[in-house]
Amino acid sequence: MDEIVLEMKNIVKDFPGVRALDQVNFEARAGEVLALVGENGAGKSTLMKVLSGVWPYPTYQGDIYIRGELKRFHNTKEAEAAGVAIIYQELNLIPELTVAENIFLDRQFTNAMGVINWSKLFAETQRLLDDLNIKDFKPTDKVKELTVGNQQMVEIAKAFSKKATILVFDEPTSALTDKEVEALFAIIRKLKRQGVCMSYISHKMEELQQIADRMIVLRDGKTIGQVTPMTEITLDQIISRMVGRDIKDMFPKKEFQRSEKVLEVKNLEIDHPLLPGQKKVKKASFCAYKGEILGIAGLMGSGRTELVSGIFGAPPGPARGEIYLNGEKKNFHSPQDAIESGIGLVTEDRKRIGLILGQSVLQNMTISSLETVANHWGIINQAKERSLAQEYVKQLSIKTPGLDVIIDTLSGGNQQKVIIAKWLNTKPKVLILDEPTRGIDVGAKVEIYNLLNRLVEQGVAVIIISSELPEVMGMSDRILIMCAGEIVAELTRNQATKESIMEYATGSQRRGRQSL
Repeated sequence: MDEIVLEMKNIVKDFPGVRALDQVNFEARAGEVLALVGENGAGKSTLMKVLSGVWPYPTYQGDIYIRGELKRFHNTKEAEAAGVAIIYQELNLIPELTVAENIFLDRQFTNAMGVINWSKLFAETQRLLDDLNIKDFKPTDKVKELTVGNQQMVEIAKAFSKKATILVFDEPTSALTDKEVEALFAIIRKLKRQGVCMSYISHKMEELQQIADRMIVLRDGKTIGQVTPMTEITLDQIISRMVGRDIKDMFPKKEFQRSEKVLEVKNLEIDHPLLPGQKKVKKASFCAYKGEILGIAGLMGSGRTELVSGIFGAPPGPARGEIYLNGEKKNFHSPQDAIESGIGLVTEDRKRIGLILGQSVLQNMTISSLETVANHWGIINQAKERSLAQEYVKQLSIKTPGLDVIIDTLSGGNQQKVIIAKWLNTKPKVLILDEPTRGIDVGAKVEIYNLLNRLVEQGVAVIIISSELPEVMGMSDRILIMCAGEIVAELTRNQATKESIMEYATGSQRRGRQSL
């Protein structure tokens, strides 16, 4: 279909100290998926928030047209009424309610007495699920019992129930398994056939090549180039438009000489916190050395995060085993114990665990190392604290209007850099990074990879967990592979292939653990 459904013309949006959108033009057609790409902070999410009424008129300049009609949305309700819906990366559902209650929240079917007609509510929900060919859950299931992928399907069904004709996906697959991604793409293709106009924001270029019809790039709040069919642009050209320069090596891995052992874990076991007799981690043993990056791969639920949480003194359940740091046996009863001994952990969930939302960039950056900027009486030397933080802003190229701005206002990639700076302030002997580049752009990824190289060069033992196989293969010297709570294989950089890693991760390959 060639009908232009959405036009955004000359959109300008300012925040204190920064112009987030600068004369952006954007159009999308019925029955297509238009990819919207750009680095973190380029303005993608801001543009979509203007479209959806999160940033209402007249807090922005420019015009929005839907099927040729000028729209001035003063709130999200007006945008929804015009057929606009956004599926956010962080889902907006109520876990304790059923699928049906979430889909028709504030729009329940009631009689004259205000009593909910449950049979109609569940029937209408089932009709929606059937229309979208969703079969993995029922209207009566509670949302908290669903996987993240199925919760995303609930959000899509909710948008569909509101007669959405313009649907925006903002990083929809950041926490999905491969099977869930396939299910999501099947739904998107079905919506395309029904003429729904869709915009898709993602940093995963391979996904865009699979699902998008055309693409547009934002950089520094401006539209870069023209809307381009995906079949007429290469991955290198997309990246060049995004970052304003050529990236010759996506994984700039440097080779260093492996030296002394820094961390040794012996027979670490972690019990399941809710299921007696079951274990999250089973007899895990491995070592990490100076001069190398140790990768940990495995499917979601394989025990990767639980393993490193146990090392960091925060296991999800009772733990047993031995941990040695530079040959000295340690008993970490809390993250504070681990931090004081020289272990840092960049968690996979930066919003819930990694950051103090509502606090400043400065406070988030120095919270784990206040003793280094305080005197004998515990009084913080504010000048020293600001100088230290400013040095990391410069070193990590953190884009922020200042140290005192609230961390929530930064893009995801810059928030991730602040978290890394927080741990660098502690001068760690071992730095563990769980999904270090999830939800951040290509340019920021390369900057983080270069930082990992510098840390290894400085003698830090680096451990990375990643669900992206090209990342873990491209940056690791050795790779541990986990399946059902066990370390089932250990491969060198040269031995590892996507196929071999997946065979071990899915349990279809017999164990291949070897001492390296």
